[in-house]
Amino acid sequence: MGARHGLRRGHAAASACPFLAAFAVLLALPGLAASDTHYYTFNVQMANVTRLCVTKSIPTVNGQFPGPKLVVREGDRLVVKVHNHINYNVSFHWHGVRQLRNGWADGPSYITQCPIQGGQSYVYDFTITGQRGTLWWHAHFSWLRVHLYGPLVILPKLGVPYPFPAPYEEVPPILFGEWFNADTEAVINQALQTGGGPNVSDAYTFNGLPGPTYNCSAQDTYKLKVQPGRTYMLRLINSALNNELFFRIANHTLTVVEADANYVKPFTVQTLVISPGQTMNVLLTTAPNPASPAYAMAIAPYTNTQGTFDNTTAVAVLEYAPPPPAAARSLPLPALPRYNDTGAATNFSTNFRSLASAQYPARVPLAVDRHLLFTVGLGTDPCPSNQTCQGPNGTKFAASINNNSFFRPRTALLEAHYQRRYAGVLLANFPTTPPHPFNYTGTPPNNTFVQHGTRVVPLRFNTSVELVLQGTGIQGAESHPLHLHGYNFFVVGQGFGNFDPVNDPPKYNLADPVERNTISVPTAGWVAVRFLADNPGVWLMHCHFDVHLSWGLSMAWLVNDGPLPNQKMLPPPFDLPKC
Repeated sequence: MGARHGLRRGHAAASACPFLAAFAVLLALPGLAASDTHYYTFNVQMANVTRLCVTKSIPTVNGQFPGPKLVVREGDRLVVKVHNHINYNVSFHWHGVRQLRNGWADGPSYITQCPIQGGQSYVYDFTITGQRGTLWWHAHFSWLRVHLYGPLVILPKLGVPYPFPAPYEEVPPILFGEWFNADTEAVINQALQTGGGPNVSDAYTFNGLPGPTYNCSAQDTYKLKVQPGRTYMLRLINSALNNELFFRIANHTLTVVEADANYVKPFTVQTLVISPGQTMNVLLTTAPNPASPAYAMAIAPYTNTQGTFDNTTAVAVLEYAPPPPAAARSLPLPALPRYNDTGAATNFSTNFRSLASAQYPARVPLAVDRHLLFTVGLGTDPCPSNQTCQGPNGTKFAASINNNSFFRPRTALLEAHYQRRYAGVLLANFPTTPPHPFNYTGTPPNNTFVQHGTRVVPLRFNTSVELVLQGTGIQGAESHPLHLHGYNFFVVGQGFGNFDPVNDPPKYNLADPVERNTISVPTAGWVAVRFLADNPGVWLMHCHFDVHLSWGLSMAWLVNDGPLPNQKMLPPPFDLPKC
C-alpha cells in the first residue's frame, strides 16, 4: 500500500505530486518524525479453516484467522486500506480508539459509514491520541466479527516506561473467541426469522484454537512457552461473540495492570472475568521451581441467561518444557467458578481503580450537566399473524434501552448529521429516562413489547454526562457488556437491585474510578458512569453480545460541534462508502 492513501480529508492525492509522495514516505520512516505512520492492507477474503474436524469457508483478513496484529505507538497514525473481496458487506471498528473528531474511521455500519460492499475499498485513517495499551479491531456488520478480528497493540511513546516493573517478555496477544461449526450468518438470520434464541457456539478458542477438551482438537491447542522465575505480560482480549468468560491458569496468579488501554492500580487474582469487547494486560510471574512441566489455562462462560449457552471449557497450555502429548491432554483443569457465579464476577470487577497519578490523572467530571437513566435488557415483539414464533409465549425476542429497540437506518447517521439531513433518517428524541417505570429487577410488567426507532440523544459540546445503566429482569436478569464508541468513561458506582438516586450517589468513587470503554451492567443491578462529551460526531453505544445487538440493544449519541475550529468534526474522506 502506497503512502498516497494517507493524504485525505480534501487534500490532493500524493500520487498527483512526486514531491508529496516522497515526503509522505520520509515521514513514515522511524526516527524522522515525532510520530510514525503505519500502513496496513486488509484483504477480506474467504478461506477454508478446519476446527473440530469441520472444514468451512469463513471470511478472513489476508487469509488469517484470527486476523493480523497491528502495532503502533501512542501518537502514531494508522492507515488501513480495506479491500472487500467477499459477498457480504463489511466494515471495521477499531475498538476503544477514541477517533477524535474523526467518526469516519470508527466503523459501525450505518452509524458512521455505509458498509464496504463486495468489490469495493475504503481507507481507515486515524491517529492514536493519548492512549496506550491493548485494544483490538473487529468487523462491525451482522455477525461477521466471529471470524474477522485481531489485536491492536499501542506501545507507549519511545522512552516512556510502564508505570509498573518492566516484564521479562511481552507475550503476543491472547484472543478468546468462539467457534461455530454452522454458518453464523445463517444462525442469526434464522433466529431473527423465527424469533427464538440463536444456536450457540460449539467451542471457545484461544487465538482461534479450541484445545484438547473438544473433539478432534488436541493438535489445535494454543501453547504459551515460558521460563521459570520470569515475569511475562499477557495481553488478553475477549473477542467472543456472545459470552463473558472466566479465565484462570492452574497454580498461578495474575496481576492486572491495565484495562481497555488504561493503566490501573495493580491487583492480584487467581481468576479473572472478561466481557466481550474488554481487554486487559496482566503480569504472570512463573514458578522458580515448577512442580510440573506444564499447566492448563482455561476459559469458561459466566452467564445468567435463562436460554441455552455454550457451557464448555477451552484449554490452552502454559509450557515450561514440552510435556508428552498424552500428559498435555490430561492436565488438571484450574478451578473455575460456576457459570452463574455472579459473586465471583462482582468480587473481581470491584478491584478496578485508576492510577490517578500526576502522569496518569483520572479526569472524572465532578460537576454533571446531564443526568440520564437507561434501562437495559430484553423484551419482545409480537409474532406476525402469518407465522409461528419461537420466542417467549409465542412472541419474538427483542432487546432495548429505555424500551427503544434500535432500528437500523437506510443511510449512515454520521453522514446525515454532517449534512444536517435528518428527516427520514433519525429522531433526536431518544428517551433519557424509562418511559414506563417499574420494579426493574423485580416482577416484570405484563406488557413486554418494545418500541422501535432510530433515535439519538443530542448533546452540546463539552456537556458532562452521568449515565446510570439499570439492568432489568424482563425475560431473565443477566449482565450486559455495554460499549461506548468514541469515548472512555469513568465507572463511578455500581450495585445490585434498583438504582437509588438519593442514597447511591453519595457512595460514588470520584477519586480514582476506573476508566473503560466497555462495562458490564451487573446481573439484576446497575452501574453509573461519567464522561465529558468533547468528541463531536455520532457515536454508537451497544451491548457487545452480538445476539442482543441484533435484537436492537443499542442507541447513539449525537455530539454537536464546539465553537472552535479544533472542536468540529473533520470533513468526510473522498472514498466514504455509499449505501
